[in-house]
Amino acid sequence: QVQLVESGGGSVQSGGSLRLSCVAVGYTVSTHCMGWFRQAAGKEREGVAAIDSDGTSTYADSVLGRFTISRDNAKNTLYLQINKLQAEDTAMYYCAAQDAQLCGGVSGTGELGYYYNPVDFVYWGQGTQVTVSS
Repeated sequence: QVQLVESGGGSVQSGGSLRLSCVAVGYTVSTHCMGWFRQAAGKEREGVAAIDSDGTSTYADSVLGRFTISRDNAKNTLYLQINKLQAEDTAMYYCAAQDAQLCGGVSGTGELGYYYNPVDFVYWGQGTQVTVSS
């Protein structure tokens, strides 16, 4: 049984930083596509970043230059480094994973950012809350 457990959320001031973690159980992060999504109150779930098994990472346009997705294969853990936090980043953040090595359901460009279809991510964590105050 696959379990994804997020941690690292919290309340921070605008301009601050956080690092979110996602520990995987029953699943190998290094050999699959994984990603981070977020959902603000009253809004649809939005993909913000993803990483393929070969280490290729992509980002949504709203987080370009501020978010960095990475993983530690030895710890079987996925990370999301969030810098220059803005009030608009306030949301529940979810770790998600696919059964594939290369991410499916991803469209866009490096310059304009990417869109991630949540339907292609079959495993989900419970989420960790990030709240940014100005």
